[in-house]
Amino acid sequence: MNLDDLHWLEITEIAKLLETKRVSPVALTESMLRRIERLEPTLHAFALQTPELAIDQARRAEARLARGERIGPLDGVPIALKDLCWTQGVKTAGGMPIHRDFTPSRDGTVTARLREAGTVMLGKLQLTESAFADHHPSVTAPVNPWHPDHWSGASSSGSGVATAAGLCFGSIGSDTGGSIRFPSIANGVTGIKPTWGRVSRFGAFELAASLDHLGPMCRSAADCGLILGAIAGADPHDPTALQAPVPDYLAGDIDSLSGITIGIDADYVSAGVEPEVAACFERATDVLRRLGASLVSVTLPRVDEAVADWGPNCAVETAVAHAGTFPARRAEYGPGLAAFIDLGRGLSGLDYQRILLRRADFTGRMNALFAGIDLLLVPGLPFVSPTVTRMATLGRDPVQLAGLLRYTAPFDMSGHPTITLPSGFTQQGLPVAVQLAGGHLREDLLVRAGRAFQQVTDWHTRHPQV
Repeated sequence: MNLDDLHWLEITEIAKLLETKRVSPVALTESMLRRIERLEPTLHAFALQTPELAIDQARRAEARLARGERIGPLDGVPIALKDLCWTQGVKTAGGMPIHRDFTPSRDGTVTARLREAGTVMLGKLQLTESAFADHHPSVTAPVNPWHPDHWSGASSSGSGVATAAGLCFGSIGSDTGGSIRFPSIANGVTGIKPTWGRVSRFGAFELAASLDHLGPMCRSAADCGLILGAIAGADPHDPTALQAPVPDYLAGDIDSLSGITIGIDADYVSAGVEPEVAACFERATDVLRRLGASLVSVTLPRVDEAVADWGPNCAVETAVAHAGTFPARRAEYGPGLAAFIDLGRGLSGLDYQRILLRRADFTGRMNALFAGIDLLLVPGLPFVSPTVTRMATLGRDPVQLAGLLRYTAPFDMSGHPTITLPSGFTQQGLPVAVQLAGGHLREDLLVRAGRAFQQVTDWHTRHPQV
């Protein structure tokens, strides 16, 4: 078997090869490291590579396999972590030069659980400064493998690029306003933003505590389900982590979605949406309908208000997260993040309380909506993957900025889970995606619907020419 041909496989596929000893964890890891060495100088997906650690973990996986003690399907699978996940003995910077020399003395919970599952860590993936909007001026932004002139997504950009380019079999991203979903869309991969609190945030650099979510970014819904199953669950180190038991995310019928009701708000999914995005959305509705799902009309509550409130809500929480270093070390911050923290520091307590009340109202109304439907279908972005040039000016256009956040920020404000699914390509060959959202803790249904969708489509199996 040619190891150099395995990098596009899904985790579920590579796991079978490892389990049956057709592929050695060490040989597989060495092959992935060679691929990273070849492509990383062009793609800039990694903040830091950990080849020695990866080989050591691969050897341990191989020894377990030889003893008949394989931990599970992730054992020996090479993955990578967004560089805000603390990793014992490995520098973790959070996209910030101010933290370039920070070496955690312990793993964060997500890192620890993936280590316990037997994964092989290839390195830490690049992100925007503190997981906000822009990369620090001293950082080279990851390059979209589908087209170098186009955006690679927001903060989890390295995770999206590495997964799409076959530099790892799966990765961890984080999402505060869309940063699992944006790079999943831009790079043509599948991502899950879990319910807020489903995955512990202990040992992960904070952007905005009540908005931050950690989740998997992979080539398929099944792979996302495998990784989510490993990292989700209660955590004594994070009292906000939910106590609910973690189900088997790969259980359930994927041959049919009969009995599943999917809501669509016709006005919400069409306003300001570009034709190529709308066409891909319609194709996705046809697929779900053929799978037996019942598509019904719904009306979402006050989405535009939730989008408008996301910015100042996030800014206040970001100011709190950075109080130890800002404004004292302001000169070491990039202009975008510094301005955002200034916004948060300048908001009055009265204005912030009004936002919290509106957010609670919005969340309650979303809960009521999901009491009547199983899932909600929305686009990923209203426009096709923007160019890097367009993104550089988007922050100065309030209408365009609101459009960027229109289908992502509301689900961070309410904490509801979503899965991002590739749903087509533009004439230029750029990926397009849709999202399914579900009620709190309904990741099991999202994975099931995503697997069913991907069983009858092939958009997620297409790869960039790198």
